[in-house]
Amino acid sequence: MPFIAVTPEQRTAMFQVLGIKAMEELFRELPEGLRFPELSLDEGLSELEVIRELSALAEKNTPTDTCRWFLGAGAYDHFIPAAVGALASRSEFTTAYTPYQSEVSQGTLQSIFEYQSMIAELTGMEVVNAGHYDGATALAEGVLMALKNNQGRKRVLLPSGLHPEYRLVLDTYLGAFEPVIETYTGSPAVAASAGSSHDLACLVSCYPDFFGCIPDLEGAAPAIHNRGGIFIVHGDPIMWGLFKSPGSFGADLVTAEGQSLGNELNYGGPFLGIMAASRELMRRIPGRIAGEARDSQGRRGYVLTLSAREQHIRREKAVSNICSNQGLAMLRACIYLALTGKQGLRAIGELCWHKSHYAAAQIAGLKGFQVAAGAFFKEFLVTLPGNAEEAAEKLFQNRIVPGLPLSRYYPDRPKELLVCVTEKNTREDIDALVRALEEVYR
Repeated sequence: MPFIAVTPEQRTAMFQVLGIKAMEELFRELPEGLRFPELSLDEGLSELEVIRELSALAEKNTPTDTCRWFLGAGAYDHFIPAAVGALASRSEFTTAYTPYQSEVSQGTLQSIFEYQSMIAELTGMEVVNAGHYDGATALAEGVLMALKNNQGRKRVLLPSGLHPEYRLVLDTYLGAFEPVIETYTGSPAVAASAGSSHDLACLVSCYPDFFGCIPDLEGAAPAIHNRGGIFIVHGDPIMWGLFKSPGSFGADLVTAEGQSLGNELNYGGPFLGIMAASRELMRRIPGRIAGEARDSQGRRGYVLTLSAREQHIRREKAVSNICSNQGLAMLRACIYLALTGKQGLRAIGELCWHKSHYAAAQIAGLKGFQVAAGAFFKEFLVTLPGNAEEAAEKLFQNRIVPGLPLSRYYPDRPKELLVCVTEKNTREDIDALVRALEEVYR
């Protein structure tokens, strides 16, 4: 629908209705000194000068394809088929905004419906919404759901392997609710069985966690449900194409970061928060849900369903403050999943599994290096003979980004490095990383 500017005649008619004579009168309630402040801005630049300035800034960045890249920690360098960008950049998608008017939004609504259908199968859940701002937001909204669903229950159990930045987002979200947040280690089932049986709102498990470790989720759901809590699983959708789905373990709510499904790293965003729920929670899930319907003539169509638009703007009575979604990021995930298919996603997961385990085995064979024990997917912890920050800086000089020095989040762990290997890393890349790490401490 085109934007049609207001004509001078229409503006004059509106002024008459408002009882004013000039636009400036609209701002008369503001203190005079604040109405039209002078801004201390530099002189304007020409188009050529702007391009030069932006190009100079862009050259300071490090694109993943210019390095041997082993950095993950929540944002992953996966291969994206060219068709994803080509289809998602079509004008009917890039200019689309709200799907509330179903009569002019059938394409957008169908893409949401198809995305939700594929995510439901991937997660093993029954209801999926159209997306959140990112994985951290989706998880925070999930915990908020649990607190609102279990009135009077305030205890929230979080795993020690939760991404540190996700914990900060949770603290911000939950600041007004006074929850009792506890951190647990080990089995979720054991953690759920400990403590009072009357105050558990939810338990969160990462699958895998920030360190790439894969927890044992068997028995967690019954233990949590026996305490009256909600079982939330947060993880990596690429891994779920290879492993059992979170829903098969009895999860009530599943969240994830969807950036790895066809979305670029983009130096930090926009990303895509995935949220899927059981049928019992479908009336509590925030955001949009698209459904398939039939009109009076039996023709197929798509609509927003299960919740009214107004529920997202009712202040304290709303189920969420989320009233929009990452539409283009969701669309890219939809196209990516359609292109890869079930077997393709499994193949990507297998490549990540085998390549990361090959890398871990090669690094573990180096003198003075130690790889953390336990099952892992795509990411693993390495303890170096010396400071990880210094080693990473030396390797970067050779165009190798070896991973994340853990001291960024844990200052008391200066020798640990979180290494990530995806399907894009070749054997030559991995062998070059191993040689470079060995050279640092030779």
